[in-house]
Amino acid sequence: MKRFSKTLNGDDPSKYSDSGTRNALRDPDRNPGLSPMRVMGIFIACLILFSVLFSINVVLRDPPSDAVHDASKARVLEVEPRESSEDQFSDPVEVPKDKLLGGLLAAGFDEGSCVSRYQSASYRKEMPHEPSSYLLSRLRSYEALHKRCGPNTESYKKAVEQLKSGRRPTSLDCNYVVWISYSGLGNRILTLASAFLYALLTNRVLLVDPGVDMVDLFCEPFPEASWFLPMDFPVKNQFGSLNQKSPHCYGEMVRKSNLTNADQSLLSSFVYLHLSHDYNDQDKLFFCNQDQDFLEKIPWLIVRTDNYFVPSLFLIPSFEQELGNLFPRKETVFHFLGRYLFHPTNVVWGLITRYYQAYLAKADERIGIQIRVFDTGTGPFQHVFDQILSCALKENLLPETNGQDLIVTPSGTSKSKAVLMTSLSSGYFEKLRDMYWEHPTVTGEVIGIYQPSHEEYQQTEKHTHNRKAWAEMYLLSLTDVLITSSWSTFGYVAQSLGGLTPWILYKPENRTAPDPSCKRAMSMEPCFHAPPFYDCKAKTGVDTGALVPHVRHCEDMSWGLKLIDRSDEL
Repeated sequence: MKRFSKTLNGDDPSKYSDSGTRNALRDPDRNPGLSPMRVMGIFIACLILFSVLFSINVVLRDPPSDAVHDASKARVLEVEPRESSEDQFSDPVEVPKDKLLGGLLAAGFDEGSCVSRYQSASYRKEMPHEPSSYLLSRLRSYEALHKRCGPNTESYKKAVEQLKSGRRPTSLDCNYVVWISYSGLGNRILTLASAFLYALLTNRVLLVDPGVDMVDLFCEPFPEASWFLPMDFPVKNQFGSLNQKSPHCYGEMVRKSNLTNADQSLLSSFVYLHLSHDYNDQDKLFFCNQDQDFLEKIPWLIVRTDNYFVPSLFLIPSFEQELGNLFPRKETVFHFLGRYLFHPTNVVWGLITRYYQAYLAKADERIGIQIRVFDTGTGPFQHVFDQILSCALKENLLPETNGQDLIVTPSGTSKSKAVLMTSLSSGYFEKLRDMYWEHPTVTGEVIGIYQPSHEEYQQTEKHTHNRKAWAEMYLLSLTDVLITSSWSTFGYVAQSLGGLTPWILYKPENRTAPDPSCKRAMSMEPCFHAPPFYDCKAKTGVDTGALVPHVRHCEDMSWGLKLIDRSDEL
């Protein structure tokens, strides 16, 4: 109001009053009378005052239209107030309806430290299945256990002291399963989920060997307590030397002794579980009920594996009821555990969101094609490209091209499809991109082909390589339909995280595209590549893919096992 007062005071009084009025202002005791000129001056001054006040009221009440536009845009794009550290991430597509995923995730985390945990819901469709109330209850109970027994707690320190002493196990408040970081990234994700489920079933605390890059790739999943194994863990320096011949290896202990009726003298301060693809018959006894009875007495279990061994847990009688309560739909095991455990760190989330918004967000449909070639030699291979194209066309995932006409006019609005390809080679992407660039589609659909990276060969120990690999797995999981390669854990992770039942490309033989080129998977669950074929009760070989309706052989690996639901049984 200063400017308003100054303007009024600055007006020349002579404009509004005669000499009588000026005399009256100088001598207030004088009665000037109501002369016409004085009335006119008062009227004009009031008119000016009213006009200014009216203008100020309008401006304060109704801001300019461009300000309204900007504010509304900010509300649409902003999911919730964010710290400045989050500005590096692209805005979500829409406001998430349920950022806790139906109660799967716990509330109360510092959102800025791991943006993906709660923001990821806005990049996905709604979850195809709801987690069971029993699973949610068990996850909350596990979080409380992890908080009580996790690193740097009194219970953890007590258990470590017992481990250091090498004494026979005594009753402890907390028991542990330690996962050794091993193999490629896809394998690590699948095996870590397997180890967590085993910990959940046996009331153990899961501790994760950070390896070279686990901290760089994944956020902490549990509130108020880390899942990473402390660097001063007493057995950590032995991880590299633990093998099937180690005295603490369970298979070796079985080979040398009868552990079925073991007395306390046979119990060890820790047991090493060798569950990798090269494990032997004694190692595989881990999946027998009576051997679980023995392992229950061991406070520290250290596991190395490159297998998604969840299907064989469903064949252990003592776990059967608990698993049925946790997962009424068997094919949702990794989907729920993966969404619960694996949240990309901020640096990886930035890679994901920037790429998604730049190339995928505006498409009417998103199609993922994951390519893993096991042939030796330098690609790209024509038979692999022919197989990919055959699958996509025969399953109506992509349209045919028109080789005759230069332009095809669609009957209505053109539909856009964004194809996300992942491969170590750029050759397949370039072939498909050029095909849809050089020729119109018969349907008039607009096809965009994209590939985030082509690293040429797998570089398991390289940070940037694994960041991109994790980002690409996650991006594939955000597509609407998915084509994956046989035997590839990269594809398994993508399909299960996304809740997608993929089309699986058959593995080519003799560098010839198979016919048919692909098959729809029975479920979204990953395949256990090296399961045991052993009947623990009969102590004889058996086809473990024919024991129960919900464990069947995999589509892409005839000897592998995967979980399905009875309604999906062929």
